[in-house]
Amino acid sequence: MTLNVTRPIPPGSTIGILGGGQLGRMTALAARTLGYQVHALDPDPDCPARSVVDRCVTASFDDADAAADLASGCQVVTLEIEKISCAALDAAARFAPVRPSADVLAMVQDRGLQKAWLAQSGFPVGPWREARTAEELAAATAELGPGCFLKSCLGGYDGRGQQRHGEAVDAGGLWRSMGEERCVVEQALDLQAELSVLVARSPSGKLAVYPPALNQHRDRILEWSLLPGPISAATTGQALQIALDLAVGLRVEGLLVVEMFLLKDGRLLINELAPRPHNSYHASEVACVTSQFEQAVRAVCDLPLGSVEIVRPAAIVNLLGDVWLGESGPAFEAALEVPGVRLHLYGKRVARPGRKMGHLSATGRTSEEALGAAKLAMARLRVLGGLPLPPRAGR
Repeated sequence: MTLNVTRPIPPGSTIGILGGGQLGRMTALAARTLGYQVHALDPDPDCPARSVVDRCVTASFDDADAAADLASGCQVVTLEIEKISCAALDAAARFAPVRPSADVLAMVQDRGLQKAWLAQSGFPVGPWREARTAEELAAATAELGPGCFLKSCLGGYDGRGQQRHGEAVDAGGLWRSMGEERCVVEQALDLQAELSVLVARSPSGKLAVYPPALNQHRDRILEWSLLPGPISAATTGQALQIALDLAVGLRVEGLLVVEMFLLKDGRLLINELAPRPHNSYHASEVACVTSQFEQAVRAVCDLPLGSVEIVRPAAIVNLLGDVWLGESGPAFEAALEVPGVRLHLYGKRVARPGRKMGHLSATGRTSEEALGAAKLAMARLRVLGGLPLPPRAGR
């Protein structure tokens, strides 16, 4: 029997976080500021959260016994990554409320289930098909056309588990490249922009929704994000309503980020969901009255939700492991000479190409001005650190 506690969990209590990556680390720091103790679970004995939590359990994300052990010393459990097994969530729920629930996570973890639920619930999604065999993949790519995207139903993060179908690529080769595992095939769309919207929902049903962020990806990894995104009032209103309706429909407890595509014809389509803090809202730490990490703590503890007001427009630029590859490493001091720029490092000891190591944030009179400052800091960090600027990427 799972526990369903709806009274507030006050400061001084202990929060458990399943996952000890950078999102867990930043959530833990916000929780400690509010006066909570924090326990975390992660398979990496040197995970980023370890140095900022009171206890860190080293165990795999599918270790139900370890999840139960973590929860037994906590008043509430949340997560910072979708890789947690539902069995582990169910085991933790025997000892403390788990927010978001295993039901929400099970749907989000499976892209096929997620797309089907969105479509059946009347939410806007682009043309897609699920493929369980090479033959179904061939039929789906023939129907949806060249340039369509293939995404593994299970797993995949920061572009991993994804392929793009080209005219000269055979479906059999694509099926093998996907590990001969069930996948979602999505039609290529004529994009104007990529947006995301963050909603917080407490167990008592209170809601708070942040302004949409405008995002730019490179190689399917977030490159930069603006908050608030320079988006029309009509599109903003539609995006906010979609996100609120999803949070209520899923009965999310905690955070929900809705990634969306804005098409050139003005339509908004849902890309995917994330029931946790999100890279595209790191700017909330410097832009908003309440950061996404403090909001996550407030939401799962059923405290009053914080103001989502934009105090000053902001932007972030991701720092990947590639910038550590120069002879002298990143020139942090040069980046920090740019007015309004802050450095956020995640405490990861090993830098690898494509690995998120941190981000630069900046504020400005507009989010575009903030992005200019963050990009300038990034250029100084790279060039003075011994690396050339990367090639310019299109949207």
